[in-house]
Amino acid sequence: MEAIDANQIEIEDAVQAEDGWYIYRAANADKGLILYPGAKVEPEAYAYLAQELSKQNITVAIPTVRLNLAILDVSKADEIIESDDGIDWYVAGHSMGGAAAAMYADQHLDSVNGLILLGAYAASNDHLKESDLPVLSIGGSEDGLSTPEKIEENSSNLPPKTSFMEIPGGNHAYFGVYGSQPGDNEAQITVSEQQEIIIELMVDWLQNTDPSRQGPM
Repeated sequence: MEAIDANQIEIEDAVQAEDGWYIYRAANADKGLILYPGAKVEPEAYAYLAQELSKQNITVAIPTVRLNLAILDVSKADEIIESDDGIDWYVAGHSMGGAAAAMYADQHLDSVNGLILLGAYAASNDHLKESDLPVLSIGGSEDGLSTPEKIEENSSNLPPKTSFMEIPGGNHAYFGVYGSQPGDNEAQITVSEQQEIIIELMVDWLQNTDPSRQGPM
């Protein structure tokens, strides 16, 4: 895959917040992704990711959450899933947003079609770990917060068939586009390279995931 240069990370058409959501619509999407931001990270930090996914016929909805902490607004995805029929919805999140997305999936296995964790891991849960829900976990080898060790330690909180992927040289902050983050390690690749790898992994997984909804085993 040919990576883009850092100066090519740009938003072609800025999306404005509407009713608490930044929505990047794909005209004929049959799959949609609700993406919870990381703690204290602005939703706009994921604009490039959402823009590029929408070009692959995937609608992406990024919520604004209370105090910029998705963990305080876990049920936010209800607003989209309950109002937008005809799309198979998946939930995703970065860092604490990933923990929130996993909590939502645990509570709504009948209405979500999959879970994607970006530099994140799931806490202990009641149903998710025993379900057949498709899950993709993407980590970075240089992530200083959701370290590879922490992802491994918490892997038992996810379904047995979870797909674990690690980006060589990737760190925590580069799952979004918002600069550096305290406690993180320096990436060995550029933010543009990491973003392109994330997009490729997500698109491939979403295109090859059975959208049938799964419940507890």
